[in-house]
Amino acid sequence: MNDMPLLNVSYRAVRVWQRNFDVFIRMWKTELWPPFLEPIMQIVALGFGLGAYVTAINGQSFIQFIAPGFVASGVMFTASFECMFGSYVRMEYQRTFDAIIATPATVEDVIAGEVLWATSRGVFAAVVVLIVMLAFGLVHSPWTLAAIIVAAVEGFMFAALAITFTAVVPSIDNFNYLITLGLTPMFLFSGVYFPIENLPPALQTLAWFSPLTHAVLPIRGLTLGAPGLWMVGDVVWMLVVGGALFIAALYLMRRRLIN
Repeated sequence: MNDMPLLNVSYRAVRVWQRNFDVFIRMWKTELWPPFLEPIMQIVALGFGLGAYVTAINGQSFIQFIAPGFVASGVMFTASFECMFGSYVRMEYQRTFDAIIATPATVEDVIAGEVLWATSRGVFAAVVVLIVMLAFGLVHSPWTLAAIIVAAVEGFMFAALAITFTAVVPSIDNFNYLITLGLTPMFLFSGVYFPIENLPPALQTLAWFSPLTHAVLPIRGLTLGAPGLWMVGDVVWMLVVGGALFIAALYLMRRRLIN
């Protein structure tokens, strides 16, 4: 076994992804349609309801401004929850991880497959919100398709973050810390509802370090038909952070499952 965990990832990670996909398909009646309801309610309640009392933001209506933010936040929550609760249940309660690593698949294959699956779920969430936006007439640019690529990178980053946390928590209840102290503040202060330029300077700096900010900004720019080279920096930022967290997760999960 190689001491560098990244080199232990093989094609078998795809089989782990396939296993999760097969379970998802068997539960399609409860898995496919609920993701459409949340963005519909958010757009109707916040976009048309609250938006009627909010002035234009940077030349866009309130609903045009926040809808792309829901794409990014949907990816964050979906990928994170899949690698938190989903992975923890498969690891501790169903003992799926133990069963898989009893085969030629390695621990690294399992974790890579889990991250790949959560990334796929995140992309699915993004596509769902984009379909809802299209239905409400909020998609006006073919550049919107490029937002799916950004969503994939974002999904990888948050999946890696969540699986790293899963590798160290003593119980499933501890996920409340990441949700309350991590995901919720990011959801509120990463430009989903208002430009981060409106925040005090200190909070602007913190918002820049928020992983969600680097997804919200390029996704909004692409869905509004205003792409720019600056988006490359955000995507690279997410890739670097996600890659570092992924490698950390491989180390930590091997220590948890083997040692």
